[in-house]
Amino acid sequence: MIFLLAGGGGLLSFNTGFAWWILISLVLFVVIMSKFAVPPIMKALDERETKIKESLESAEVALAKAEEISKDNEKALREAEAKAQQIRKEALEEAEILRTERISKAKDEAAQIIDQAKATIEQEKKQALMELRNEVAQLAVKSASIIIDAELDNEKNNKLVDNFINDLSKN
Repeated sequence: MIFLLAGGGGLLSFNTGFAWWILISLVLFVVIMSKFAVPPIMKALDERETKIKESLESAEVALAKAEEISKDNEKALREAEAKAQQIRKEALEEAEILRTERISKAKDEAAQIIDQAKATIEQEKKQALMELRNEVAQLAVKSASIIIDAELDNEKNNKLVDNFINDLSKN
């Protein structure tokens, strides 16, 4: 404690001359700093703040664009799915129409084949009946000519048999 009161330059001793020099140098430092160092620092800080704001704004714009693109992509995907569903539906309808047409065409062809077969059968039936009539007529003429050989001639026999067969087919 003796050092403090003796004025010998202890830790708590106060020297006014030295304090004035510290005050002047501090003021001079503040003036020089405010004149030369603070404006470039403030300018750099303002530029950095501007860049950060611009970056945030551009990030927000990019985010908005990305969201818009995402919505557009979702919309395009929904439209593509709807279009694919429509195409599938149309393809199924066309396939059903084609199947129906083919079935109808096959039925028509089958009906035509059946009609042709019936006509062919009818024609062959008529031809067989004609052949049978001719054969029966010849057999009748032969047998009649054998039985009645002397009484009638061949032309009259054929005429009689034809008349008889025609009368039978009418009945």
